[in-house]
Amino acid sequence: MAATTPRRGLRRDPQSLNAARRIVVTTGEPAGIGPDLALAAALSDWPCELVFAGDPGLIAARARGLRIDLRLRDWHEDAAPVPHRAGSMPVLARPLGVPSVAGKPDPANAGYVLSLLDAAADGCVAGRFAAMVTAPVQKSTINDAGIAFSGHTEYLAARSATPKPVMLLVAGKLRVALATTHLPLADVPRRLTQESLGATLDVLHQGLADAFRLEQPRILVCGLNPHAGESGHLGREEIEVIAPAVAAARARGIAAAGPVPADTAFTPASLANADAVLAMFHDQGLPVIKHAGFGHAVNLTLGLPYWRTSVDHGTALDLAGSGRADPGSLFAAIGLALELG
Repeated sequence: MAATTPRRGLRRDPQSLNAARRIVVTTGEPAGIGPDLALAAALSDWPCELVFAGDPGLIAARARGLRIDLRLRDWHEDAAPVPHRAGSMPVLARPLGVPSVAGKPDPANAGYVLSLLDAAADGCVAGRFAAMVTAPVQKSTINDAGIAFSGHTEYLAARSATPKPVMLLVAGKLRVALATTHLPLADVPRRLTQESLGATLDVLHQGLADAFRLEQPRILVCGLNPHAGESGHLGREEIEVIAPAVAAARARGIAAAGPVPADTAFTPASLANADAVLAMFHDQGLPVIKHAGFGHAVNLTLGLPYWRTSVDHGTALDLAGSGRADPGSLFAAIGLALELG
C-alpha cells in the first residue's frame, strides 16, 4: 500500500470565504436536540450558505415551542448561494414518517432520519454542497425499526462505497482517531489486522495533511492491551499486528510511532510530539477527547469523497425542546466545515 501524496490548499480562513460555498446541516433524530441546535445555528450569521435538512413542520413547531422567531423557506438548488443571515432558515424538506414528540423517539421515523443523510450525501457527491454537518441520531431507534445501523461513519461510507472511513475527533490541537469504531469490545481484537491498520494509517495520514495542512503528520499509535502488551505477557496483538503495521507504514513514508500504552500516549509530553493519536477502540479514545473538549469537540470523518463533520454528543432526549441544549459543538462542527473543502 503506497502512501498518497498530500493535496495542498484545502484549508481556508472562514472570514475569507465567499458566497459560492454552501453547507448542508442535517437535523438528526426528530425527538432529540438536533432541531434545537439547528435553530440556534439559524439564529447566527455565517459566511457561507447553510441549508438545513429536515421536516419543515417539525422545525416550525419546535421554533414555536422555544419562542424563536425566524423565517422558514424551501431551499431551491438552482438559487445562487448567499451567506447565511440570522433569522432565516432554508430547508431541504423531507417528511416525517409520523408526528414526533420531543424526548420520545419513534422507530417509525427511522426512515426519515436516514432520508436526511441520503439527501445530504447525494448533494455533497453531486457538488451542490461543499460539506455536510450532522446533528445526532438515535442509533437504537433506527435498529428498533429493523434497520442495521451502527453510526453515521459506517452508513455514509457504505453509501459512497468508501472502503476505509476513519473517525477523527478534534478538540483544539488534540486529535484522536479510531482504528475501530462501533463494535462490542470482544470483537475488537479480531478486527485489528495489519491490513486494516495499514489502511487506517494511510487514510489518517492523508486526511491530516489535507484538513490541517501538515507537511508530515506525526501519528502516535496506541497499543491494544494494558502497557501495550507488556512484551507479550498481557497480549500479543502489539507484537503480531500493531508493531508490524506501524513499521510498514513508516516504510511507506508515514511518520507513525508505536505501539505505546494508551496511558502514555495521552500524557502532555507524548502529545507535544504528535499531531494525532490513533486509538485502537472507541472507548480508548473517546473519554480523553470528551474530557478535554466536551461541548466544543468535533467528529470529522476522513476518507469520504466529501467533508463531513458532526457534534461530539448524542441526542440528549431529556433536553429536547427545553431551550437548555448547548449548541457549542454544532457551532464548532460548522466552523471546522467552513475551514475545510
